[in-house]
Amino acid sequence: MDTREAIAFRIRQLCKERGITPNGLSNLAGVPQATVKSILNGESGNPGTVTIKKLCDALEITLGEFFSTAEFDALEQEIK
Repeated sequence: MDTREAIAFRIRQLCKERGITPNGLSNLAGVPQATVKSILNGESGNPGTVTIKKLCDALEITLGEFFSTAEFDALEQEIK
């Protein structure tokens, strides 16, 4: 799993836990549906921190809570 996949996985996980759709999340966060779709489909090369912060605010979690998972902890360094 790479960083983009981990972000998409985490967003799907949080939506499922809260019983909201990705489209519902985009509405709550004020983020275009196309942006959320591109993140979830792995088409966004680098989802911005501001976008992820808006999604976190809509999910009522902190950035720390978003990234504090086994999936992120297990990521390999991407510096080559």
